[in-house]
Amino acid sequence: MPSALLVLVVLVFFPLVHGRHVRNTESNGISVLGEFNHEAFPRFAEPIPNVTVTVGRDALLACVVDNLRAFKVAWVRVDTQTILSIHHNVITQNPRISLSYNDHRSWFLHIRNVQESDRGWYMCQVNTDPMRSRQGYLQVVVPPSIVDRETSSDMVVLESTNVSLTCKATGYPEPYVMWRREDGEDIRYNGENVNVVDGEVLFITKVSRLHMAVYLCIASNGVPPSISKRVQLKVQFPPMLSIPNQLEGAYIGQDVTLECRTEAFPTSINYWTTERGDMIISGDKYEAVSMDNGYKKYMMLKIRRVNKSDFGSYKCVAKNSLGETDGVIKLEEIPAPTTLKTTTQFPSLPTKKKGKTRAGDRFGRGEANNRVNSPPHFDDAGMSEYDDDGEFTLSSNGSPPIQEPPGAFSGATRTENFNWCIGGVLAMTWIFSKTLR
Repeated sequence: MPSALLVLVVLVFFPLVHGRHVRNTESNGISVLGEFNHEAFPRFAEPIPNVTVTVGRDALLACVVDNLRAFKVAWVRVDTQTILSIHHNVITQNPRISLSYNDHRSWFLHIRNVQESDRGWYMCQVNTDPMRSRQGYLQVVVPPSIVDRETSSDMVVLESTNVSLTCKATGYPEPYVMWRREDGEDIRYNGENVNVVDGEVLFITKVSRLHMAVYLCIASNGVPPSISKRVQLKVQFPPMLSIPNQLEGAYIGQDVTLECRTEAFPTSINYWTTERGDMIISGDKYEAVSMDNGYKKYMMLKIRRVNKSDFGSYKCVAKNSLGETDGVIKLEEIPAPTTLKTTTQFPSLPTKKKGKTRAGDRFGRGEANNRVNSPPHFDDAGMSEYDDDGEFTLSSNGSPPIQEPPGAFSGATRTENFNWCIGGVLAMTWIFSKTLR
């Protein structure tokens, strides 16, 4: 039955013209052989363009024929020699294939939900003799995908062992695969720090804690979207410990902080003990704080209001399933800081020294009592000055002479009158005080 159908299709499609000559029958019934006019043959107006489409989308192949007249157009799948359509009829049993046309000139082959199996050459034929045809290629591209069953999942390994991470991807064209860290840090690979490792396999020799991270397997082939998979690598190792300051000093009444840093995976259990081995619990006296950053841990012990009994050794301890370690910090007493008292000394006013004043000293030596002195002359040697100790003192040359008006009392007379005045004031003050009592 299929062979009979093919014969029927061929009989319907192929032309009745079998050669380069045709027999024309004139009105008188006499048949005349003549040359066939090649310009009357159908011709393709343009080549069939190659089409690239992503799997799952729709494809459209166009065939444009001029001067088709009574000839017929057919679409054929070249690699399988499958006839898809003849003129206005779809022959294939594939439900995803359909046909459209307009103006008896443009013929369109539609393929819905394109699959990879649709990739190949397609031919547009015109049933002339000889047959005329054009071909176009349907390229079906497939975005990358990662094959989970062939790709590494999260891994836990011991430090210093070798580890291999594998990522298998498919797609068309064949995907390009690379590895990088999710945090953007470089990968220590073959003795070098690199940002990206090409290839499906990431092989690390003597893995260390520095390799512990989330890795991204990224596959791309130019067909969007690219795809990635996260693979977490965990590296196990026993605790390690470091102490910034093994000797701390504090004075009585001071608050002091002890620090300790550890690294471990699996995560360690960390705590502090006293010199006697007692575990320290946070409370009024102590405050134990622990902060995690990946496999690193920061330990801090704050001791409030240090007293004599607090001096001694303190131990920070870290334990996990692979081992344990500890470190000792010694707290010693130091003298309390002394408060320095600072005073500011201001300059004092000049004070009159006790003793008698000689007229000759005040008014010039060997001169007359009633003589008017010339105006005093000040110079740097006779000016008041500050000593180095901040006290205000007079110049060593004595005070400048006092100018007196003409007819003034002599130095001796003025001294006697001054003494009488002082005595009177003192007497009046004593009488007044007696009256008040």
